[in-house]
Amino acid sequence: MIPARLGSKRIPKKNIRYMIDKPLIQYPIDLCVNSNLFEGVWVNTEYAAIAPVIEKMGASFHERPKELATDTATNRQFTYEFLKRHDCDYVIMVNPTSPLLREKTLLEFADFIQKGEYDTVLSVVSEKSETFFRGTPLNFSLEEKVNSQLLEPVDKIVWALTAWKRETFINLEDSGKNPVFGGKVAIFSIPKDESCDLDTPEDWNIAEGILNARISGFAERYMRI
Repeated sequence: MIPARLGSKRIPKKNIRYMIDKPLIQYPIDLCVNSNLFEGVWVNTEYAAIAPVIEKMGASFHERPKELATDTATNRQFTYEFLKRHDCDYVIMVNPTSPLLREKTLLEFADFIQKGEYDTVLSVVSEKSETFFRGTPLNFSLEEKVNSQLLEPVDKIVWALTAWKRETFINLEDSGKNPVFGGKVAIFSIPKDESCDLDTPEDWNIAEGILNARISGFAERYMRI
């Protein structure tokens, strides 16, 4: 499931905006279709006019109800609506706002799910850096300075890839419990250079810069001393 609401405000119409040589929505579609992992690849959007384009790219169109395409709608709501209409064991949400994902990472994520007995799998970036929470050191002490490689990593959820077991998600939602972090939860670390989440124009520039660097393939260079 590729969630693609058209009405984004911080980056207007970002899902149909071109990033380098193709529209943003095509990145997750190409990734999922070329991986040959899925029984179905669905774009979940309220924008019915895009359906023929999506289908030409190789995905199927799931029309999201308009009331689930507002600024206040959550992935809890639109995922539940999607799962009630599609039979599957798991749904993997591949976020179009993470265009830096590589196929290798997606394949490893799917393998991780298949080998575990998880209800929810969240993608994270593990960072070894001094971190505060509400002004209090989270993973280090103010009494000493240690090298960063010795720190306990902090795992930040990035929503690039998320997996939910359908049965668990629906049962929790029907019982009034939050299914987004439901059941047996696991985390899956993805490379930092694949984790950019497009929320702001600055994020867009960062992601486009990384993609350009991958395309250019500049060789390493060093100053002569």
